[in-house]
Amino acid sequence: MYGREPEADAIAALLAGARRGESGALVLRGEPGIGKTALLDHAEAVAGGPRLIRGAGVESEAELAFSGLQSMLRPALGRLPALPVPQRAALESAFGLASGSGADPMLVGLATLSLLTEHADPDGVLCLIDDAHWLDRASRDALLFAARRLRAEGVVMIFAARDGEGSFAAPGLPELRLSGLRPEAAAALLDRHPLPPALRFRLLAEARGNPLALLELPVALGAEPAGTFAPGALPLTGRLRLAFHGRVSRLPAASQTLLLAAAADEAGELPVILRAAEALGVSVEDLPPAEEAGLVARGAGDSLRFRHPLIRAAVYQRAPLGHRLAVHRALAAALDGPERADRRAWHLAAGATGPDEEAAAALEHAAARARERSGHEAAAAAYERAAGLSAEPGARARREAKAAEAALDAGDLDRAGDLARRASARPCGDLAVRARLAHVQALADFWKGSYPAAHRRLLDGAALIGEAGPAQAARMLIQAVHTAWYLDERQLAATLERLSALPLPDSDPLAPVARFLVRLLAAGGSESPPPLAETLEAVRRRGEAPYEALMILCGAALARGQDADAYQLASALAAGHRERGGAGRLPTVLFFMAEGEVFTGHHRDALTTATEALGLARDTGQRQWVSQFSSVLAYLDAARGEEESCRAHAEAGLEAASAGVVSPGAPWAYWSLGLLELGLGRAEAALTRFERLAREPMRHHICATRSTPDLVEAAVRVGAPERAAEPLARFERWAESVRQPWADALVLRCRGLMGAHDEAERAFEAALKLHDPDTRPLEYARTALLYGEWLRRARRKAEARGLLNGALEVFDRLGMAPWAERARGELTATGAPDGGSRGGEGAAASLTPQELQIARLAAQGLSNRDIAAQLFLSHRTVGYHLYKAYPKLGVASRGELKELADTLGL
Repeated sequence: MYGREPEADAIAALLAGARRGESGALVLRGEPGIGKTALLDHAEAVAGGPRLIRGAGVESEAELAFSGLQSMLRPALGRLPALPVPQRAALESAFGLASGSGADPMLVGLATLSLLTEHADPDGVLCLIDDAHWLDRASRDALLFAARRLRAEGVVMIFAARDGEGSFAAPGLPELRLSGLRPEAAAALLDRHPLPPALRFRLLAEARGNPLALLELPVALGAEPAGTFAPGALPLTGRLRLAFHGRVSRLPAASQTLLLAAAADEAGELPVILRAAEALGVSVEDLPPAEEAGLVARGAGDSLRFRHPLIRAAVYQRAPLGHRLAVHRALAAALDGPERADRRAWHLAAGATGPDEEAAAALEHAAARARERSGHEAAAAAYERAAGLSAEPGARARREAKAAEAALDAGDLDRAGDLARRASARPCGDLAVRARLAHVQALADFWKGSYPAAHRRLLDGAALIGEAGPAQAARMLIQAVHTAWYLDERQLAATLERLSALPLPDSDPLAPVARFLVRLLAAGGSESPPPLAETLEAVRRRGEAPYEALMILCGAALARGQDADAYQLASALAAGHRERGGAGRLPTVLFFMAEGEVFTGHHRDALTTATEALGLARDTGQRQWVSQFSSVLAYLDAARGEEESCRAHAEAGLEAASAGVVSPGAPWAYWSLGLLELGLGRAEAALTRFERLAREPMRHHICATRSTPDLVEAAVRVGAPERAAEPLARFERWAESVRQPWADALVLRCRGLMGAHDEAERAFEAALKLHDPDTRPLEYARTALLYGEWLRRARRKAEARGLLNGALEVFDRLGMAPWAERARGELTATGAPDGGSRGGEGAAASLTPQELQIARLAAQGLSNRDIAAQLFLSHRTVGYHLYKAYPKLGVASRGELKELADTLGL
């Protein structure tokens, strides 16, 4: 390990942590030959106790879903029966060990984490993944999900990836970038070769500290005529390939053909390679020259591997095109059996010289199999290649649409949009296909934050399909309701009008959804909004609505005050995702749950929900939800008066803004910053924040509506109630249309703030009668505080004390320090003694959000493994958090936790 002491120390620290039961991950990056594989070899050599799992990305298998993960986890598959049933089924389906529909890709990642945890012995497990840039997308996503959720399993994962080749973005994981060796280390490595001084000097300059170059170029520079390698003539990788090229070219022609067959397939199955070579007139007797030259070696299980990936690249790239085509056709013929069907399909495609329906059909079947296993990126690649090989225009259009949809499912928004745009530019008479392409482009635009473009595409696509496909048009218009939400009220109203005019059959499950959205969002004061539960029952009687439609129902119900029903639907969907391991879709429903918890004053629950969801959103790369949950956390910070954290979270929520479009988290961020200023007594600054919400393009958002009572309070406190007149009028119309007692109570609170003496008192008294302190304690406490302040100013101190004491109890319990201090100050002004802080929600207030979540589930009787499956963690991490939670709660066992759950505030 010449000159790699810092990297070796980092690896040693990870291994030491594994022996203590800690976990960690590391990404090694650098150019080819820089020493990444050598560091993995070093880690294996010095690991000692931990079990070893080693794998590598294979370039020729980069389009085969889960091929890299299956190869890597093979030594641990004996522990599959120990996994929860959904996780075991997900892995078995992904690996083709059992039939089953595609699971959430993140469930495969969770199953990977669980399997590694089960496989670890007391000293842990070491996972080494070489050439990670060549991993198939499904394997990469699963491994990265597992790596990001490592906590206390004793698992170490080290990835090695090249710069500038393939794609291995690993945000959130620590990285070490390898540069060339320092001159003294490079000279020490070169001392292994006796070289003339001039050649030695040139080689040190040419190699630039690259260890592989220092080992391989001496042979090439010593064997070739002077001047063959002009200094700086090629990039370093090119020089190394050229060095290998010379060694390959000196082999017999038959040996070169055999090497080409191995390079073209790269799976390394010697029997397959030999069968293909035999069709090309080559036999196993032609293999020894390549072995003797040190280019290939036989591995375990009758396999053949190249000594370095650059050798394979040199062999393949130097071969004439005709030879490469012949080799791919021979390999396709040699790959028999259903387990090799995907590889056969890709070799058929690689050997095609023009449109080829046999190859296209084989790839389409391979894509369908990949999609069933949630290998969406592999499916997209196969569909795209199949489209290129299609002779008939209709088949090409259909396959291109499937490729775009699979890329969208994979989360590759740029690729999905590009595929859909290219396909849309070609003539296609199938309106359904054209509408599907428009839908893909729209969703790709939407998730990248291009809301206006997404909205236009959805409307155009719905108009295109029209009455010929009302169900597809309805699905696009329902999605357009969502995009319009991020634009303005006018476009939202226009979209609802188009949805209402669509001739959707009553038997379609989307028909009740469409009616609900139209009636609910367009409801005026004279029309009572339909109950969400009634709509859901109508959907179930007709079949099953798309998941996206149910999500929009949640948001629409919250927008019209049906908080309890929306929360119940979101909770049921979340429970289903947890049961099935659907980590990828969970942040969406958790957002609606967190909103419901905030609106009802259950701040501790909201903190737990939002913290978990933010972690999941980051781990799954869902930037929209990172923005949204950052802003929700900013609101909870504001309620507690934690200014620095509030501003940091709000800034994160505002980061995703683009030209002319607010970020997804902007409404919550502005509400949070306004609430922070209001709680800290800076009413003018608060009013400015709230007024930003009350204007276009955000005034129709849920946060703009729900923050109106705060705006009214801020306006009254600065002596400018007229600045609240128009927002309050909108709020009153909204409250009249939603017909919820708590909404009417908030209107009365606002009138109490803005009314004259007798009118104010009547309004406050009426508001308190409508408030339910059990289901919405914070709203009650805010009204009680304001009325108590009003009574104290009217010198009715005895009446004020009861209200202020009730408000203070709620604020203390919720940890809302600024509001508690305000209530406490008012109580002191009435002559009541200062009782000091009354603490938070029992002993549970001392727990972190994750500890609280785990303790609650443990108190319900769930095992560590059950909790781990629900929270997408390992069971050892669950045990670690319980170990930390017990002393804080003053309990010593699970039994005590269950018995004292209510007392402890769980």
